[in-house]
Amino acid sequence: MQAVILAGGEGTRLRPLTSRVAKPVVTLVDRPFIAYMLQWLRRQGVDEAILCCGFGASSVREVLGDGSRYGITLRYVEERERLGTAGPLLLAQELLGERFLVCNGDVLTDIDLGAQLEAHARSGAAATLALVAVEDPSAYGLVRCAPDGAVVEFIEKPAAGGGGEGLISAGAYVLEHSVLELIEPGRAVSIEREVWPALIGAGLYGHHARGYWMDIGTPARYLQGSFDIISGAVEVDERPAAPAGAAIGECCEIADDARLREPVVLGERVAVGAGASVERSVVLAGAQLGAGCVVRGSIVAERAKIGPYAELLEDVVIGEDAEIAAHARPPAGTRLAPGERL
Repeated sequence: MQAVILAGGEGTRLRPLTSRVAKPVVTLVDRPFIAYMLQWLRRQGVDEAILCCGFGASSVREVLGDGSRYGITLRYVEERERLGTAGPLLLAQELLGERFLVCNGDVLTDIDLGAQLEAHARSGAAATLALVAVEDPSAYGLVRCAPDGAVVEFIEKPAAGGGGEGLISAGAYVLEHSVLELIEPGRAVSIEREVWPALIGAGLYGHHARGYWMDIGTPARYLQGSFDIISGAVEVDERPAAPAGAAIGECCEIADDARLREPVVLGERVAVGAGASVERSVVLAGAQLGAGCVVRGSIVAERAKIGPYAELLEDVVIGEDAEIAAHARPPAGTRLAPGERL
C-alpha cells in the first residue's frame, strides 16, 4: 500500500521550534516527529510513502534518508511554490497506483487505517475520510454523514459550546486515482474547500476512526503529544523508557537536589543545575538549565541556556542556542528565536 504525506507547511504555529528546522524533523521526545507517522503507516501495512516537502526539504532528506530505518520505502517530491493541501498530490501522481492513502503530516495518531480501507472498498467510494470525535470542534470543521457514511455537509469552525462532541476530519484519506482529475494544475488548491465539496453526492464517504489522534501544530499540543507518548496514551514503536513519567535521554547531568515533576522530557546531554525545577516541560538535547531555575509548562530547544534562578512559567518556548539571563522571568507566551538573548 502507498501513502502520501503532506508535509510542505512552514510550521509557523510551532515557531521558534521550526525557525531553523523543517517541521517533519522537529524532535518529538526522542526522534523526528514524522518518524512516528512512518512507523504508524508501516504498522498499517504501508510499504511505500511519498513525502511532499516544502520548507527545508533538503534537511528532511538528510535526516530521514530512504526510510529504511523505519521499515518503509520513502520517496520525496518538493514544492517549489505553495500548492495548498491538494496541489502537492499532482506532483506525486506519476508515482501513485489506483488507490492510495493521504495523510496530513501534522498528526500524531494510532487510528486503524485497515478498517477505513475496508469501509472504502465496501462502499465503492472515490474518497473516504477518517473522522474522529473531539470534545470541542470549534477549531476544526465538522463533517456530517448520512447513515450509510456518505458525506452530506461540512460545517467550518462551528461555535464553541454548541452541542458537545462532533466528528472532524482526521487528515487521513483513502483516494482513488481518479480524484486527482479534480485538482487544477498550476495553482494552490485546497482539498478541504475545493475537492471535497465537488465530491459530495459523487463518492465522498466518512469513516468513524477509533484510536488516539492529535494535531501537534502548536506548542501546547506539542507538549501534550510528548506527554502522551511517554505515558502510553498513543501507540508508538520503541517507546522511550519513562520511569515515573520522565523520559530522560542519555548522558544527562542532573543535580542531586534538582526536581523533576512529571511529565517531563529531557533530551540527550541536558544539564540540570542544583536546586532547579522542571515540571510539565520538554527540554531538548544539549540544553543547560542553571542552578535554581524553574521551567514549568514550557519548551526549551536544543542547546539553549537558561541562566541561574530564571523562571519560565507556562507557555514559554525558547529556540535553539538562545539564552535566558540569570533571574530573568519572561512572561507567559514568550517565543524567543534561535540564537537570541533575553
